[in-house]
Amino acid sequence: MKPRRGRARLALLNAAIGLVRKQGWSATSVDQLCAAAGVTKGAFFHHFASKDELGVAAAQHWSDVTGPLFAKADYHHHVDPLDRIFGYLDFRAAIANGPLEAFTCFVGTTVQEVFATSDPMRVACGASIEGHADKLAEDFRLAMALHPPRVRVTAASLAIYTQTVLQGGFVLSKARGDRAPLLEALAHLKNYLTLLFNKETLQ
Repeated sequence: MKPRRGRARLALLNAAIGLVRKQGWSATSVDQLCAAAGVTKGAFFHHFASKDELGVAAAQHWSDVTGPLFAKADYHHHVDPLDRIFGYLDFRAAIANGPLEAFTCFVGTTVQEVFATSDPMRVACGASIEGHADKLAEDFRLAMALHPPRVRVTAASLAIYTQTVLQGGFVLSKARGDRAPLLEALAHLKNYLTLLFNKETLQ
C-alpha cells in the first residue's frame, strides 16, 4: 500500500529506522527502503540526494520519535530528581522487551557502522545520543545540588556515562542474542549511583 501523497518522506524515515535496527545500515539498500516505505526510487531521490542524506534525516527523526516516549514517562512525576534518574533507569529496563531490534538504538546501531565513512551521519547520530543525555543531565544537576556526590563528578559526565552504559548494553545484548547484558548493565549502574549519592540514607 502506497503512503498518502506528501507522506513519502516520513514513510522512508520510518522504514530506515525499522530496517536498520533489524539488519544494520550497510545491509539496508535504497531498494529495500523504497519497498518497505511503499514508494518508488524516484520518490526516494526526490526527497534525499543519497542514502547518507536519508541517514542524517533519520537520526533527527529518531530523536523526534523517541523524545515524546520519554517525555511522557511516569518517572517524571517523582519530586526528587534522584528518584527521577532511578525511575529513568527502571523505565529503560521495562521497555527492553521483544526482539532486540524493538528496543535497541537506531543511532547507536548506525554510528558504529558509519563513524569512519560519513562525517555527516556520525555527527547526526552523536547529536541524537547527546541530545538525550542533555535532558538527563538536568536531573543530575538538580540531584547533585540536593544530594552532594561522594566524589567530584559533573552532571554532563554522568549523563554521558549513562548513555555509554546503555549503548554498551545494546551491543552486548546483540552479541549474546538476548537482553540480559543490558539489564545487568542497568543494575550495575544503579548500584554505582546508589553509592555515589549515598542513596541508602535518602528517605
